[in-house]
Amino acid sequence: MGFREHAPHVRRIVGIILAVLLMGGVVYAFLAGRNQDQGTATKTVRGVIGSEKAEFFADPDVVKALAAKGFTVKTETSGSWDMEQLPLTDADFAFPASKAPADELRKKSTIQGAPLRPFYSPLVVVAHRSAASVLAGNGLATLGGGAGAGGSGGGKGDGGKASGTLRMGPYLNAVAADRTWQQLKGSAGHPELSGTLFITSTDPLASSSGALYLAAASYVADGGRVAADDDAVNRTAPLLKKLVSVQGAQQTSSDAPFRDFISGVGNPLVLVYESQVASLLLQQQDVGDLVVLYPDTTVSSDHTLVPLSEAGRELGELLGTDKRLRELAVRHGFRPQGAAAEFTAATAAHAGYINQQLTGVRQAPVPTSKVLHAMAQRARS
Repeated sequence: MGFREHAPHVRRIVGIILAVLLMGGVVYAFLAGRNQDQGTATKTVRGVIGSEKAEFFADPDVVKALAAKGFTVKTETSGSWDMEQLPLTDADFAFPASKAPADELRKKSTIQGAPLRPFYSPLVVVAHRSAASVLAGNGLATLGGGAGAGGSGGGKGDGGKASGTLRMGPYLNAVAADRTWQQLKGSAGHPELSGTLFITSTDPLASSSGALYLAAASYVADGGRVAADDDAVNRTAPLLKKLVSVQGAQQTSSDAPFRDFISGVGNPLVLVYESQVASLLLQQQDVGDLVVLYPDTTVSSDHTLVPLSEAGRELGELLGTDKRLRELAVRHGFRPQGAAAEFTAATAAHAGYINQQLTGVRQAPVPTSKVLHAMAQRARS
């Protein structure tokens, strides 16, 4: 039999062999792809967060660091106290800005264990330089310190004073007396300073920062006593109501008032988280004539993650223990729990604005969530 007689048979055998090799290649590619997917797959974790942490979770470096540990995190923002009103049925975690709303949210969780507080931030008051100078000239604040050598932050035309202390006692006395900016000496040359003296804060019924502001004010006004019952709430309610009512409509997040302040609009005194200021400085952004006033009695906001699933707990633990994620938290201005040196080193060039050791700042105890809520309701009534 010649070649012609063998050709169809040979072609058939070659075709079968090629088909087998092709199928083998497809199977190999499928298995290899599946193994690759398994190696890079992440678990999707959903949560509700305070807006002050939105930029942190949206940071591409944070997304990358979380993915390296097997997490894809999807978030929506809410006022810390408003989180109580959300169904949270599809959420793996809730991440308010302080312990009090977290205590209430924990009642919705079946996940046991200690609270997860990966980082914190004290409350501060940002002021325009003119406002800070007038407050200091009237004994309501003290200014001191300048920018660190080579840093981004001395004050322009004010001796480099970009930080100081708000004297809460005298300030609250001025509020109680309904003092206006025009009644303060030194204000005549600053037409932007007019009307009733007050600090812009957030809605205490919706937001942690607004509620914690009332907690600190109540503590000072009541002689250094933490409110524990209705009598204590009643003693300071008139003053707290003044702090709130003079503001008119309040935001549910500190983000918008802070952005307004940086843009040069709104009230010259705004209550914010230190992290919001530190974040801008660390990103080398222009903060204009901003002066940071640390209340001599303030409250640190312990950002407390409430796990609603095991995946949520794993995420919370990771935020507090992973070195890279702690570095990124610092980059966004937060102070990691138990890692003070990391924050101090990162903000060294901005010591003219940041009171790194919180020298001269007293921490006011925070009432229980029940008392704090009652305090906020009275202030808003």
